[in-house]
Amino acid sequence: MSTSHPVCSIIIRSYNEEKHLERLLEGILQQTVNDVEIILVDSGSTDRTLEIASQYPVRLLHIAPQEFTFGRSLNLGIQNAQAEFLVFASAHVYPVYPDWLEKLLEPFSDPQVALVYGKQTGAETSQYSEHQIFSHWYPNISQARQITPFCNNANAGVRRSLALARPYNELLPGLEDLEWAQWAMNQGYFISYVAEAEIVHIHNETPKGVYNRYRREAMAFKQIYSHEQFSIFDFLRLATTNILSDLRHAITHKKFSNSWAGIIWFRTMQFWGTYQGYRNSGPLTWQLRQTFYYPRALSHPHSENNREVNPIRYQNRSE
Repeated sequence: MSTSHPVCSIIIRSYNEEKHLERLLEGILQQTVNDVEIILVDSGSTDRTLEIASQYPVRLLHIAPQEFTFGRSLNLGIQNAQAEFLVFASAHVYPVYPDWLEKLLEPFSDPQVALVYGKQTGAETSQYSEHQIFSHWYPNISQARQITPFCNNANAGVRRSLALARPYNELLPGLEDLEWAQWAMNQGYFISYVAEAEIVHIHNETPKGVYNRYRREAMAFKQIYSHEQFSIFDFLRLATTNILSDLRHAITHKKFSNSWAGIIWFRTMQFWGTYQGYRNSGPLTWQLRQTFYYPRALSHPHSENNREVNPIRYQNRSE
């Protein structure tokens, strides 16, 4: 794996990711694109994350927990990267296919494409409602030039020259990807979605974790789009309609008995967190950083193979 003139630089943000980081790094090493630079931006891990990273061709950067935001850690990685094309991956994702990077980079052949993002699916242990969200946000059909700024930096690529010219917003508690994509579209660039660039995103959270995630994102959304509103009636309407929709789908998929309780608490916490985030969209204090970024409970694995390309075969590991 060469880093003198890498095809792309992969920037991974991590904090206590010993359960998942190795799977991601193994997946990167099995890609059809292998002239890559891997940069790990760590924000104070106290588990085996750094020990695992030391066993791979990884360049390690550090950011203090008190200084961490998603935007700040990305900007640090961007400033230290060598390649023009940058790939962002969360430390708790892993690629499904060996051509993940190849497919993710293809749209950059269009000079007007500023950002590309790929498909995400849940793990076997993800909540049923999480699978429904992934299915809604990341369809099976690619879109070369989409009309909205929606994207997600858990699985995305950008042009380094643009990211240096206009860094990510370091004050937002989340949705730095959406805010940057909106800027790029305002400059006349395009956003591409590639369904074939698929990763598994491991998001197994407690009810409090779901609440905090959506509260954080709602705070960011309100800062980006200050005119938007989310009332208690929106909470009641959206929680109810999404719970009923998920329950209907769970019955159709014969997963009702194992998922009904999770559907109810997940959707309730999702929209209650959203409501509270809209009400409290002020400065990102150290107390909020600790609440949003540092407590985390994640877990494990897989999605169906709907392509002719064989998926990566990962070694079994204790999760």
